[in-house]
Amino acid sequence: QVQLVESGGGLVQAGASLRLSCTASGNIFSINTMGWYRQAPGKQRELVAHITSGNTTNYADSVKGRFTISRDNPKNTVYLQMNSLKPEDTAVYYCMGTNKYNPFLVYWGQGTQVTVSS
Repeated sequence: QVQLVESGGGLVQAGASLRLSCTASGNIFSINTMGWYRQAPGKQRELVAHITSGNTTNYADSVKGRFTISRDNPKNTVYLQMNSLKPEDTAVYYCMGTNKYNPFLVYWGQGTQVTVSS
């Protein structure tokens, strides 16, 4: 059993920065890739960034150069550093982790709201 708990969302102005955190607990050794997805009202859920257990990263084109995903393995935590935020970044951001032994088994955090005003 794995639990993911997110924090760090908030209301900021365009151009500001936020850092989202997601801490895993439970059977942390079951986690492989971790990532962040986001969903705005009325829109599809979309990938923001992934980071593998070997620290290989992947980003959506819309956030490349602005967002950075990282892992702190001793703390069992994944971060999303969000710089130069834009109004179109407004969404609920969800932390995600894949099961090491079954990649179709996905763990999700509860989501944290990010709102960027113009």
